[in-house]
Amino acid sequence: MKVLLLKDPKDKDSERDPYIKELGSFSLEATLIPVLSFEFTSLDSLFDKLSHPECYGGLVFTSPRALEAIKICLKEKSKKEAWSKSLKQMWNIKPTYVVGKATASLVEEIGLIPQGEKAGNAEKLAEYICSREKPNSSALLFPCGALKREVLPTALREKGIPLESLTVYQTTQHPDLQESLSSYFSQQGIPASVVFFSPSGVKFCLQHIQKLSGDLINQVKFAAIGPTTAEALQGAGIAVSCTAGSPTPQDLAAAIHRALHNCSVPQ
Repeated sequence: MKVLLLKDPKDKDSERDPYIKELGSFSLEATLIPVLSFEFTSLDSLFDKLSHPECYGGLVFTSPRALEAIKICLKEKSKKEAWSKSLKQMWNIKPTYVVGKATASLVEEIGLIPQGEKAGNAEKLAEYICSREKPNSSALLFPCGALKREVLPTALREKGIPLESLTVYQTTQHPDLQESLSSYFSQQGIPASVVFFSPSGVKFCLQHIQKLSGDLINQVKFAAIGPTTAEALQGAGIAVSCTAGSPTPQDLAAAIHRALHNCSVPQ
């Protein structure tokens, strides 16, 4: 059975993507279609703030893209030297809070130690942070996207924990999205399952998929990487067949396998 994954490959070789590999272990043939493009902004301001760790109580990351913004900053030789020489060590005295393994691994790549990665979503990370931070302490620096949800900032504000948000990327539709979807459906047919990885993906893809599936849309099992994405699908009137227990290839593949197995009729 075919599964359509609405996400970028983990690296340039999509066949090595862990989601494709994990779904393959359940004999599911997965295909990736990139959905989003990102434009990075305020990079000078970002590094200026990173250059003053003494002004902050720690860092918060809820998206791999925010780490990509930092990595772009560190491509500049002088900034990379400053980071390696002193800034990295100064930030490591403070907590770096993250959601999910993908974000945690990127935090480790820049030499920091992630905390809270098992939280899985912004709501649980907010609870984790609130259990560890004191009200009215130094602000946590939160590099984020323009479409960030207000769940985490609101939860921290209610507990009196200061958070300084800085928008470091804008999210737009991938320029090849419509063409890629049309090509997939014409060549592969209608997949058994379609997996969404973000509310933005729902916004940019769902109408195209509904149009391409036509009357057979009810045969498709819609899956979500987490509760926020599931809510976006439900808000658009889509029945969600399964949601990954945590945002990992293993949990997603197992959830899709169960959803497809439970609905299949023995031949």
